[in-house]
Amino acid sequence: MTALVTGASAGIGESYAKQLAATGSDLVLVARDLTRLEALAAELKSAHGVQVEVLQADLSDRAQLDKVCTRAAQSDINLVVNNAGFGIKQPFVSGSIDAEQNLLDVLVTAVMRITHAAIPGMIARDRGGVINVSSIAGWMSSGSYSSAKAWVTSFSEALATRHKNSNAHVMALCPGFTRTEFHSRANMETQTIPNWMWLDVDAVVAKSLKDFKNGKVISVPGMQYKVLSLVAQYLPRPLVRKLSVASRR
Repeated sequence: MTALVTGASAGIGESYAKQLAATGSDLVLVARDLTRLEALAAELKSAHGVQVEVLQADLSDRAQLDKVCTRAAQSDINLVVNNAGFGIKQPFVSGSIDAEQNLLDVLVTAVMRITHAAIPGMIARDRGGVINVSSIAGWMSSGSYSSAKAWVTSFSEALATRHKNSNAHVMALCPGFTRTEFHSRANMETQTIPNWMWLDVDAVVAKSLKDFKNGKVISVPGMQYKVLSLVAQYLPRPLVRKLSVASRR
């Protein structure tokens, strides 16, 4: 088995790489940071004796994205983890439209195109699947990031439902606040977030892999976020909008 993981140089993607390698899976690691990718590849080869291919790519660049899609479509790829992503700290109206476009290119377009490249062959072979890393934010209403993650979750649900009789499975992972570099890279303030809301990155990934194996369509790690996701999905939308505004204050 070979797994292709995007955004593999840090955080959730790095944890996927380590946990999959520990089970004997060969890997194709995708990210922009070649130095980090090569260091991680060397570590995993040494620790687990697996084959690790490094593929440097900026997924907002169509030519580079196409190279990843070509690799994802090859028959040895049994699992794709669409994890690459980032946040932007800016108001939509007065913010940079280029930053907004870049966000959608990576969080939506890349997920769509890589999945489209990989899943037909998986369905034909009747094995494998795709894990799309979404977010609990997709059930809220707090800007472009939430909107993009709402698309990822709905897209994953649609594919999982359409191909429910196939052994090729699609799942959305919807974590909450997870201890990675994500927030610091986006210059987001996290000091006011209570400790009980934070998730351990390795626990998030382990839970998602277990849920994927069990055929779940949506994986929500952490009891606190299971409750929050239910509240966000079933509360009247005007209340969800009020809560979303309050959470940004």
